[in-house]
Amino acid sequence: MAELKTVDIGDLEFSYHVAGEKTNELVILLHGFPEASIMWSRLMDNLASLGYYCIAPDMRGYSVGACPQGVKNYSLDKLGTDILRLADVFEVDKFHLIGHDWGAIIGWYLTYNHPGRILSWTAMSVPHTRAFARAYKSDPVQKKKSRYVGFFLLPMIPEFMIRRHDFKWFRRLWKNSSKQELDYYLAIFRKKPSLTAALNYYRANVRKSQRSFIGEVETPTLFIWGNRDLAIAGSGARATVDHVKGYYSFLEVDGGHWLIQTNFPEVESAITSHLAKFSLAHGI
Repeated sequence: MAELKTVDIGDLEFSYHVAGEKTNELVILLHGFPEASIMWSRLMDNLASLGYYCIAPDMRGYSVGACPQGVKNYSLDKLGTDILRLADVFEVDKFHLIGHDWGAIIGWYLTYNHPGRILSWTAMSVPHTRAFARAYKSDPVQKKKSRYVGFFLLPMIPEFMIRRHDFKWFRRLWKNSSKQELDYYLAIFRKKPSLTAALNYYRANVRKSQRSFIGEVETPTLFIWGNRDLAIAGSGARATVDHVKGYYSFLEVDGGHWLIQTNFPEVESAITSHLAKFSLAHGI
């Protein structure tokens, strides 16, 4: 079963879930908003049983010891550097990467800027940033789905509204999460600095030019998208193929945004096949 531990990365201390033997091939899993590392526990346990070493950090802002103040501390370059330094701490040069939601955005950034470090890349729910940007400009469905983002960019008001009625809005998003996951999420977001830090991902990167620096990806890529996603329209999801030069597999499932909770069997099957295909061991 995945264990909760902490690790120092420079001046920051990150909490992380870990499963498997350290000598095995590394898989790093990146959560999104508003979730945390525990969302990956079931998948990590299954991957560990197949011979992988799995690490899922509570990202910058979510870890109590890695929650610097200020919007500037949540830019994509800093978020991505955290992951590379995490791999360095465990003395691993190449690793598999899996990301959901904001974890997917960070993953697209890493696979473009540091392709030599990543054996395979699995993005869940959020497409390549250029595909998304084009959809946002031209697709009214995507514009409607993205209206919440402008709200998150406001100062202080989103924090106040999210905390109302003991996170009633978030609880609706977590309706398919286990009680253990729910308690873990609430323990994070009840800390005011952590909630602000999580929103700072939007404030630091939305409308910022560095997102456009993510070009064509050559890393072997699996993209999984739910056709009932509340935040991502099909136009951007299906256009992601235009921004991946190497191996690319697209899995559209009958599900929403929270695919680990609602579509676990098909998601797990696709991920395990993808990892095995690009494993250093040529299949574990």
